[in-house]
Amino acid sequence: MSTGLLVSAIVNICLGFTGSFVLFMILWGINGWVQSMGAAPCVVSLSRWFPARNRGSFYGFWSASHNIGEAFTFIVVASVVSFAGWRYGFIGAGIIGLIGAAVIAAFVYDTPESYGYASVESDKKSNDEDCEDFNYAQKMVLRMPAIWILAFASAFMYISRYAVNSWGVFFLQAEKGYDTMDASFIISISSVCGIVGTVFSGLISDRFFRGSRNVPALIFGILNVAALSMFLLIPGRHFWVDVLSMIMFGLGIGVLICFLGGLMAVDIAPKKASGAALGIVGIASYIGAALQDIMNGVLIENNKTMTESGCVYDFTCVGYFWIGAAMLSVLLTLCVWNAKKNN
Repeated sequence: MSTGLLVSAIVNICLGFTGSFVLFMILWGINGWVQSMGAAPCVVSLSRWFPARNRGSFYGFWSASHNIGEAFTFIVVASVVSFAGWRYGFIGAGIIGLIGAAVIAAFVYDTPESYGYASVESDKKSNDEDCEDFNYAQKMVLRMPAIWILAFASAFMYISRYAVNSWGVFFLQAEKGYDTMDASFIISISSVCGIVGTVFSGLISDRFFRGSRNVPALIFGILNVAALSMFLLIPGRHFWVDVLSMIMFGLGIGVLICFLGGLMAVDIAPKKASGAALGIVGIASYIGAALQDIMNGVLIENNKTMTESGCVYDFTCVGYFWIGAAMLSVLLTLCVWNAKKNN
């Protein structure tokens, strides 16, 4: 984890001194690859440090790091860029990354045993036996239908999530006549509420549902569908209705990012393969995020009409696509209702 962040930090600093498009593209690709070394080790550590009965509370708090990091970037890095230029935005992010890598290397422990909470001598297994158990657990995850169902459920959830994030402002402008500032403000509400939903998602499931994720995942999945329906299907410009829909959407997606985006898969996967479970879900999720951009672009382009006053867009098919993806996510989540947990 510290190695990935260290390389990412160095690459960001190099990006600040890069003027070549080809070199920039190569470095950007390396940056994305090494950043993928962050989430899985975090989840592995969480599964090792915290038992299933209260893991959700810590996992939910950790999941908020995505939105918190984005918010921090928008505020701090944007300020640096506006003051000193885009190059120093990369350099500043790289310096922060170097500090983070040092903190991880110094203070993050892989297991409670490595920190000294228990004696490693109590484990009677040899290294070969440990390796065999680890390999078996990895293969077991690949053969678990519930993991793949959750991966597809998360992929469809990511379609609706990134559809709003990527195209929501354009939809409000073209369909409902908002200006750029008002449209951006409405969509930004979902990000703020997403932090709230993510932070409290695990706590809610641990405290009120005895560690079960199925019921809250269903509740907030339905909330996500309702929010998208309100946002897309109510005609005309109604500011407070649109704001309310984004509050509901943000809360719903915030909880679902935690549950479908990893926690439910980690719950049912063998402890030694929690990182592999998250990896499967993560790959499917970002495939969904990428496909939605392609699909939305095609649907919007194929449903526009040129008039004397400009382009007129018909978002009917786009709306059904977004809502349909959210509904499929809910239905797939129901298919793993009886999946057993592995502590």
